[in-house]
Amino acid sequence: MQRPNAAQYAYGSAVVVLATAALLLLTGATGPPGIAAACLAGLLLGVLVAVTMPSGTRPVKTPGTTAARPGNDAVRVPAAQVGAGADNRTGP
Repeated sequence: MQRPNAAQYAYGSAVVVLATAALLLLTGATGPPGIAAACLAGLLLGVLVAVTMPSGTRPVKTPGTTAARPGNDAVRVPAAQVGAGADNRTGP
């Protein structure tokens, strides 16, 4: 399993805080068991979001495979290179 990236930490943490606050406000829990249950549910939701979020890593290219880029069908032709002093020709 790969290490989580910064976006996964950020989204997971935001979901934990927002889900816990929403659950506490919606249920009106005031006792320790209700608060603990809301905190546990928020934590589980945050972990679920962080784990299911795509990691955003690019696939590793191997020498035997070629990956075609979508939308890049044009063939590039290099322009003629003009060196410094090309205009300063001397002679007949």
